Amino acid sequence: VNIHPGDVHTIAPEMPAMFDGMKLAAIATVLYFLVRCLNLKSPTAPPDITYRDTPLNRYVLKSCPILTKEYEPPLLWGKSGHLQTALYGKMGRVSSPNPCGVRKYLLMQDGATATFDLFESLGDHRTGDDITMVICPGIGNHSEKHYIRTFVNHSQRQGYRCAVLNHLGSLPNIELTSPRMFTYGCTWEFAAMVGSIKGAFPQTLLIVVGFSLGGNIVCKFLGENRINQERVLCCVSVCQGYSALRAQKTFLQWDQCRRLYNFLMADNMKKIILSHRGSLFGMNSSKMEDADLSRLYTATSLMQIDDNIMRKFHGHDTLKEYYEKESCVHYIHNINVPLLLVNSSDDPLVHRSLLTIPRTLAEKKPNVIFALTLHGGHLGFFEGAVLFPQPLTWMDKVIVGYANAICRWERHRPPLTSCQSRVTICHSHFFFIF
Repeated sequence: VNIHPGDVHTIAPEMPAMFDGMKLAAIATVLYFLVRCLNLKSPTAPPDITYRDTPLNRYVLKSCPILTKEYEPPLLWGKSGHLQTALYGKMGRVSSPNPCGVRKYLLMQDGATATFDLFESLGDHRTGDDITMVICPGIGNHSEKHYIRTFVNHSQRQGYRCAVLNHLGSLPNIELTSPRMFTYGCTWEFAAMVGSIKGAFPQTLLIVVGFSLGGNIVCKFLGENRINQERVLCCVSVCQGYSALRAQKTFLQWDQCRRLYNFLMADNMKKIILSHRGSLFGMNSSKMEDADLSRLYTATSLMQIDDNIMRKFHGHDTLKEYYEKESCVHYIHNINVPLLLVNSSDDPLVHRSLLTIPRTLAEKKPNVIFALTLHGGHLGFFEGAVLFPQPLTWMDKVIVGYANAICRWERHRPPLTSCQSRVTICHSHFFFIF
């Protein structure tokens, strides 16, 4: 074969270097977006605590040090509020236990059947008192959810009896006995559960706990009537939004993909409602019509479902009226028992503008502590070193730690002194006044 010099094509020496440069640029771009999306450069820090300087609050923050220490999420993904929220929503918790409980049934005045699960403690409480955690889960949740099971098991081991409300219509194997299901701010079922616990255990004291939508319900319940606060030691609310009316506009924004979360939550609500279609739309006493069912099929947001379906269960004329009357923001200032409000800055469901509500409350009322973490997402709060999260979350530890501190305070309450009149407001990460 004769090869002529003109037939040979050589690659310029700078070509491999150019290809290597393109690879490096592509890798650098991918790494940049990973760092940005995973928020890897964000620091870890203690929660930002807002509280008034009172003996109770000083004692609680000293006795519950987890509130003033750095919250350290898993390094590779834990600083992303989206991944924290997605992992909670998809998996719930790691190695979720199976606490053994008894299901209780309560017949309501309107014919509805409320249910809750009762879990006895796995040992004596450290104070020697009989104390029950009354727990209200998040939207469409119940006692069988992994995050609830994990928290219940942790509380049981600390000496707490636990009662968990199953939201009306949330359990797939429990049929509705009236044309009504749970709504954003209806406290009837939670009140029935609390009344049942008080009747069954006359000596017990209560710790009230609410997650997300459950936080709105428990705060509204306590603020509706002073009688509801009897035998209540304290209340803890985690990741709630405080005002549905103010949250309405933010839930339609694409900021932090909130509009996508809205769509996904609406789709889940549609499935729950349609699973009880016969009870909600087929009974003679039902307030629902065929037109409402047609609108449900086409709904793409929680607000559309609330306007077409949920508000009608309690006879609200407009969506605005429903949101105004069912939001705890109008009742929470009536709570006089110690109150811990917990939120996360990177919660994709709760807009930052809503956090002025708990912060202002903590500045004004001496019994309120507001803790705001940098990370945690919505009900995530996973802890871990690099990749794998621990079975117990920061949220689980904080609630029980705060409850333990309040129980010790009540057991060994110091005498009233003149320093209780001090009104210093503290905004800090780990600041005490002793």
